[in-house]
Amino acid sequence: QVQLVESGGGLVQAGGSLRLSCAASGSIFSIAAMSWYRQAPGKQRELVAGMISSSGRTHYSDSAKGRFTISRDNAKNTVYLQMNSLKPEDTGVYYCNARVFVPARIYWGQGTQVTVSS
Repeated sequence: QVQLVESGGGLVQAGGSLRLSCAASGSIFSIAAMSWYRQAPGKQRELVAGMISSSGRTHYSDSAKGRFTISRDNAKNTVYLQMNSLKPEDTGVYYCNARVFVPARIYWGQGTQVTVSS
């Protein structure tokens, strides 16, 4: 089992920055990848950024490239999402996701609200 707790959301003006944190606990050694997803009101949840645990390789959605950075602190078992140059369309609930391959499972955090005002 893996537990994920997000924090760092809030209200920010367009052009501002926020850093989200996702603290993992439990069977963290089994995590193959961690990602951040976003769900805007009335829309489907979408991938924003992800990181492969073994290699540290990252990937981003087109909307996040150049503005968002996913990183990790292994000592704290925490993954971060640094979000710069925020836009109103970045508004939504941001979820942390952990993917385990054996057994195949996906874990989600409770989400943290990000609101970007224009």
